[in-house]
Amino acid sequence: MAGSSAVLEDGSNLSRLDAGLHRIETVLALISGLAVFSLMVLAVISVNGRNLFNAPLPGYVDWIEQVMPLIAFMAVAYTQRDGGHIRMDILVGRLNGRALWLAEMVTALVSLILIALLVWGSWEHFTRSFDFSAPLWSRDSSIDIGLPIWPAKLLAPVAFSVLALRLALQVWGYGRAFVLGLSEPVAVPLVMSAAAQAAEEAEHVSALDQEGAR
Repeated sequence: MAGSSAVLEDGSNLSRLDAGLHRIETVLALISGLAVFSLMVLAVISVNGRNLFNAPLPGYVDWIEQVMPLIAFMAVAYTQRDGGHIRMDILVGRLNGRALWLAEMVTALVSLILIALLVWGSWEHFTRSFDFSAPLWSRDSSIDIGLPIWPAKLLAPVAFSVLALRLALQVWGYGRAFVLGLSEPVAVPLVMSAAAQAAEEAEHVSALDQEGAR
């Protein structure tokens, strides 16, 4: 299962690469959040247009099809960096030390291979839709208002490529921890205990209370 985690930093090259990639992941996650907000705005416009003017937003379903890949794919690397994806910890949760880092490294490596295949497959899917010589550079379009579909198809290989970079850094981080026998490696999510998670949440709430009292 997913749990709260911390990602440590230091002055190593691995940590600097992690921080740089995290900035990109944060921007993509922000875009994903804005996409969720845009769907809410589109729904309000469409419903009010139907109720007030008997004219819903043209191509409402088409716009949803365009926005959904932003929501589905753009934040996957950000979530992977923080260890937020759902996973089973029945076995891994019992490991520690080098055994834990080896298990995590193998998991990240298998995931990296799978994502590399998805990058290749999704890029091929995009190239079948994109054509410089076609109107709007598109060989296919949405059914209602004819929006080109290639921009939505391009989002998958882009997001998966960023995720592949994140997984490669985590393979490096876990491998480094395994070889050096580190207890707290950098650039990988370290699952926090329930006590540590509660302490962090209490500190966060306390900071909000102090800010509100000013």
